[in-house]
Amino acid sequence: MLERNSAQVHAAAIQWLSQLQSAIAAGREDAIASLFVTDAWWRDIVCASWHIATVGERAAIAAAIVAADSQLREIALAEDHPAPAMVQRAGRNCIELFFTFTTAHGSGTGVARLIGADDTWRCWTLMTALDTLHQPQAESAESPPAPKSHSRDFRGPNWKDLRDQALAYTDRDPAVIEVGGGKEGLAIAARLTALGVDTLIVDRESRIGDNWRLRYHALTLHNQTQVNHLPLMPFPKSWPLYIPKDKLANWFEAYVEALELNFWTDTDFTGGTYDEAAGHWTVTLNRRGETITMRPRHVVMATGVSGIPNIPDIPALKGFEGPVLHSSQYTDGDDWTGKSAIIFGSGNSAHDIAQDLTSAGGHVTMVQRSPTLVVNIEPSAQLPYIIYSDGLSTEDCDLIAQATPFPIVREMHRAYTRQSEALDKDLLDGLRAKGFRLTSGIDGTGWQFLYLTRGGGYYFNVGASDMIAEGRIDLIQHNEIEAFEPGAAKLTDGRTIPADLVVLSTGYMPQEYVVERLFGPDVAGRVGAIWGFEQGGLELRNMFCRTPQPGLYFIAGSLAQCRVYSKPLAVQIKAAELGII
Repeated sequence: MLERNSAQVHAAAIQWLSQLQSAIAAGREDAIASLFVTDAWWRDIVCASWHIATVGERAAIAAAIVAADSQLREIALAEDHPAPAMVQRAGRNCIELFFTFTTAHGSGTGVARLIGADDTWRCWTLMTALDTLHQPQAESAESPPAPKSHSRDFRGPNWKDLRDQALAYTDRDPAVIEVGGGKEGLAIAARLTALGVDTLIVDRESRIGDNWRLRYHALTLHNQTQVNHLPLMPFPKSWPLYIPKDKLANWFEAYVEALELNFWTDTDFTGGTYDEAAGHWTVTLNRRGETITMRPRHVVMATGVSGIPNIPDIPALKGFEGPVLHSSQYTDGDDWTGKSAIIFGSGNSAHDIAQDLTSAGGHVTMVQRSPTLVVNIEPSAQLPYIIYSDGLSTEDCDLIAQATPFPIVREMHRAYTRQSEALDKDLLDGLRAKGFRLTSGIDGTGWQFLYLTRGGGYYFNVGASDMIAEGRIDLIQHNEIEAFEPGAAKLTDGRTIPADLVVLSTGYMPQEYVVERLFGPDVAGRVGAIWGFEQGGLELRNMFCRTPQPGLYFIAGSLAQCRVYSKPLAVQIKAAELGII
């Protein structure tokens, strides 16, 4: 195998890019196909067709490259990214190289992975992502704003005057309204604002960050800080490894202020209709009791994977006379010291609430409704993010992650899951001994694909699993409950479990329900399913891209996903604003 950064590696990368450039310029599918291995993949991110799409098999890739709306040009090694190197990705040794390119509409960055030997190197995975647009109005997401003349106009409005005027929207409609002011809304608003697209975030909470601040007292992020930066303004290096909810909430406030994002709190988005001929929405907002009508050209739903709490019909609960809370309503275990609680569910929220109540001196029984994947938060849950600890920049790590198509990511996560199960064997055996039903995820792909498919079904263990294994948190299965009495649950074997509180940690309804409620059944039917995988499992459905409903977009996922995919979503909206698409 070649040395990691040898002259031969560099020469092989240069040669392959030159051959690709020549084959594309000639429009020869056969020449393009010869540069790829048979089972190759091309992941194109709003470059060739203004969509996020994955194409597999070299003949199909060659045909798609030739048929692209905008051809790749000026392909060259990237100067501001790591040099070509021998690496191992998904268990295969390959040359990984970063390159730049232009198209008729803009410029972008790509990542290719070559496998082979000697003078014969062919592409295994190719990724192309459009970064900026070739338009006078288009700016890079990293470009500083133009200087303002008011900075030296002593008699004119100062910066605060102009910010207040911009935020009031008394003289205009925003180009984009974003529904939801959490990580999703902030990420895409930061990108759009940097591109000069007038964007307004609306959120029902009273204070920026309250969607984290008001959650249960003990909540802390379950993946590490270096993975979780928002766009353009990374967290300080002094921050803790796992960010507490209130620290993140306060950062959201600072982020909005520092990046001059337009944000309305205490504002409900109550609905909208789209005018095809005019090319804009008519939407209604309820802001502190006042009904406001606006006509944005774009609406971005930034309410997360799901928005409406799922309150299942549990007939046995009808006899219970105590409080029943959805997990989104739970705040602090200190309110229940010395009390007994029954929690329906066995995902992250259920475990965290169970641990919080137990630590506060309560007695908890968890009701498991379906098998759950459990991984220790360290090191097992962090295995997929190991690249972010290798010394590369966040941008380079994001590109490497984007460059791996989902079929290969699945194989990687099967390996991570097997490794996790070996590392966590003692814990998992202890859970099985208590009757806890475990799963390895969908086809053994672990927690990541449970999240991408279902939005849940797993737990990152920060102590609750140990409490279950030790008998400090009781466990029963859903089918063991016969009925509830005023202060207890009666089981099928005749036992009773005291209960002062019932918590439904039962997740949320899919986004489709939110769309139908806000925009009506016609729009919901046109858009179809949101989140989860499209047929073939190559990309997420209706995420980070144009949907079948003009002017309607969705962004959801982890902090890392929102950082990464807010960029192509912003580029698409900017291109629509410029009339390119």
